Amino acid sequence: MPEGGAPAPDAARRGPVEDGGRDTTAGRAEADQGAAEGALRARRRTGLLVTLILGGLTATPPLAMDMYLPSLPEVTRSLHAPAATVQLTLTACLAGMAFGQLVVGPMSDRWGRRRPLLAGLAVYVVATVLCALAPTVEALVAFRLAQGLAGAAGIVIARAVVRDLYDGVAMARFFSTLMLVSGVAPVVAPLIGGQILRVTDWRGVFVVLAAVGVGLAALVAARLPETLAPAERHSGGGGEALRAMRGLLADRRFAGYLLTGGFAFAALFAYISASPFVIQEIYGASPQTFSLLFGVNSVGLVAVGQLNGKVLVGRVRLDRVLAVGLTVVVLAATALLLMSTGVFGEVGLTPVAAALFVLMSAMGVTLPNAQSMALMRVRHSAGSAAALLGTSSFLIGAIASPLVGVAGEDTAVPMAVVQLTAALVAAACFVGLCRPWADRAAEDGGPARAASRPGEDS
Repeated sequence: MPEGGAPAPDAARRGPVEDGGRDTTAGRAEADQGAAEGALRARRRTGLLVTLILGGLTATPPLAMDMYLPSLPEVTRSLHAPAATVQLTLTACLAGMAFGQLVVGPMSDRWGRRRPLLAGLAVYVVATVLCALAPTVEALVAFRLAQGLAGAAGIVIARAVVRDLYDGVAMARFFSTLMLVSGVAPVVAPLIGGQILRVTDWRGVFVVLAAVGVGLAALVAARLPETLAPAERHSGGGGEALRAMRGLLADRRFAGYLLTGGFAFAALFAYISASPFVIQEIYGASPQTFSLLFGVNSVGLVAVGQLNGKVLVGRVRLDRVLAVGLTVVVLAATALLLMSTGVFGEVGLTPVAAALFVLMSAMGVTLPNAQSMALMRVRHSAGSAAALLGTSSFLIGAIASPLVGVAGEDTAVPMAVVQLTAALVAAACFVGLCRPWADRAAEDGGPARAASRPGEDS
């Protein structure tokens, strides 16, 4: 793998060209140099296109979830169903995305990345079309579950492809780039959904989602190469996949980074679940003000993520950046708890919004670096590792989300308590399991192996 972790083209790996066992001539060497330069240019073009494809795969889940949100009242009226039952369509999609990763990840380790991804996208398109045709709310819940299960392929395989192509600081930079997409998609998705409803009904939202799936599948089929070599694939079935996952979870540091990222994600989920209620109902902001603040917070997350990828990664050790991010999240959550309990007296929306902005922005260094450090522990089971990372984040976040409303509608204390608790548990997992102060050279098998982990030891 070339310097910086970028993937090397096949031409760069073949070594000297031979002609009938004889050494290459000067003219052949000059031609090879020109071919290598052309391959480098092609690799850069391919890298940009692959980045866009992986970004599209990363954006598919938030699009499937959030483009549908503005149409919930219309679905309730159209299918003559109670609101609580219609809400199950969101729960089913989220559950499908969580558990589907556990299936698709090991499949991609066995059969390569392309085939499971294309199969998942095909099922996603079919399930989305069926959602548009659903005659009852029960059928819609079932089809949304299938949509989530199939859509999980994009989440988990995108991470596995990044691990195949990059290592060390380059992988951390790439995850920061994907954070740009995953941060923007939830903001624009409801706006797109609202505009679609101006010209069609809720079924049209699913038609648009299906069209996006078809376009993405065509791009993957035409332009995304297979990134897992046959020699690196697993030949076993479900038993080997379970053993691989068990081995990953037995790796103390991998488990530490998995839990660190999962509980940090829970703090983010608590914000997403509670902020509409807290900002609008408790602090009296209008829906337009809430949308503006939500957008500003997302911009903060994206901006810090880009700062992480463009400036910090490669200059500052990843575990140090992760430690700073966790510290900021804990401090921001503590400030929110103090304000919501009245320690500072009556506070308005501005201090609360500022604390939420700081917390969200810190996620821009916390989440991508936790994922990168976890995947650096993996060599031959990137699909299974990505599945564990994604599923744990979804499940921990899903458990945390209902807790923000346990004390009723008159206080923001539950949101702040959940966020602070999740942040403290994330920090405890980082310190207790990852042990960033430990001697990496001794722990990883000596100086030579330690030096092979540039993200940890640079």
